[in-house]
Amino acid sequence: MNYLTQLSPIVAAYLVYIAISVTLTIWVARTLHKRGAIFLVDAFHGNAELASSVNHLLVVGFYLINIGFVSLALKTEGTILTARGAIEMVSDKLGIVLLVLGAMHFFNLIVFSVIRGKAASHGPRRPPVAPDATLKISVPPMAAAR
Repeated sequence: MNYLTQLSPIVAAYLVYIAISVTLTIWVARTLHKRGAIFLVDAFHGNAELASSVNHLLVVGFYLINIGFVSLALKTEGTILTARGAIEMVSDKLGIVLLVLGAMHFFNLIVFSVIRGKAASHGPRRPPVAPDATLKISVPPMAAAR
């Protein structure tokens, strides 16, 4: 016998909710990690190693917060007896998860825009001498005959 047909609507709804929520969280985290790398390198003045480290830490935090939220939001007070009730519950919960994911994304964008803006206000970071330039030191001629 098929296990899904033996499950109550609420258990099936919980399983669908967890599967979709975790899949969405992983997809968003991977997208942000991949597409945000360039933005972070710029925000950290070209320091790719620092940007990569921060990017990885952001992804870990993103997973912890979102999967923790998905777990906390799993509980349902009402009784779900029909497929319609289960679908509506999953839809409500997924909507909240998506709103939280979107809010976290925009919060991160705002924070890094502020970091980037502060870096830009200090002017570009250039070496004191261009790498291919040579210093020409003019020494005044010494008094030849005194």
